[in-house]
Amino acid sequence: MIVSRRAVLGGSAGLLGSAMIRAQPFAEAYLPRAELVADGIWLVRGADEPISFANGGAIANVAIIATDDGPVLFDAGVSLAHGQALAALALKVTGRPVARVIISHLHPDHALGAAAFAPQIVHSLPATRADLERDAEGFSDAMYRLLSGWMKGTALVLPQGDLGDGLVTIGGRALRLLALKGHSQGDLALLDVATGTLVAGDLVFHNRAPATPHANIAQWQAALDHLETIPHRLLMPGHGPFDRAREAIGQTRDWLAWLDASLRQSVASGLDMTEAGEVPIPPRFATLAFARYELQRSVSHFFPAIEAELLPKTAP
Repeated sequence: MIVSRRAVLGGSAGLLGSAMIRAQPFAEAYLPRAELVADGIWLVRGADEPISFANGGAIANVAIIATDDGPVLFDAGVSLAHGQALAALALKVTGRPVARVIISHLHPDHALGAAAFAPQIVHSLPATRADLERDAEGFSDAMYRLLSGWMKGTALVLPQGDLGDGLVTIGGRALRLLALKGHSQGDLALLDVATGTLVAGDLVFHNRAPATPHANIAQWQAALDHLETIPHRLLMPGHGPFDRAREAIGQTRDWLAWLDASLRQSVASGLDMTEAGEVPIPPRFATLAFARYELQRSVSHFFPAIEAELLPKTAP
């Protein structure tokens, strides 16, 4: 376990200026709800928004999967209090305390809630643990500044980093783990064999534009191709509504293909980063929440590298 300096300072007591003022009266309680989507599987929906103080950072979808040993929690939320609320919800719907926590990837809305659990029951891909060893302190600092009182007492708990591709049985429930990458360098998805439910993490967004802060688009497209070969009946995305129509993988792939082409065309046309973030978004993406916001974020993530690749080198 890594303890951040904010945890040492007593949560919100160590915050700076305006964040400290906000935290005292306004941080409320997380009130997650569980929707039964398949036999023994519940979806806890995140807000279809960017992380903000108003939503407490509870924007990622979380899965609760019942087993004979106790529920498996797929992703743990953003903070100690969020993880505790998810643990209480899992106990309420299954009658058993959480037996295992699986962290899909490094991003704080999925990973920092591991603070609510004993480190020995928190698991991930090795790449996810390595990513968190590198970035988790920075994520923690950023979340404390943005979410202030919501983060009180949140220490950094690293997952074991001991998962890999293949079939596992937990409490009599067969789960096929899928070790992939693209949204990050370690993206874990899983298939519940009994119900055919694919829990995709942030490899798949549904009716929301994908976020790309650690993305490699070519690898992500390859991961989507692989997910599409996995026989499944239902899909739980990392963000957005449950996908019963089997449209979310194609929707995510379409956005990524357009995004890459748009950014490359912007560079080739001599646009600057501000102009690239204001190009028209095709009407077929009208249903995607935060499309303009994520386009502009993606410009900052990818534009310098595309310029370096496509623009002619000038002589010294």
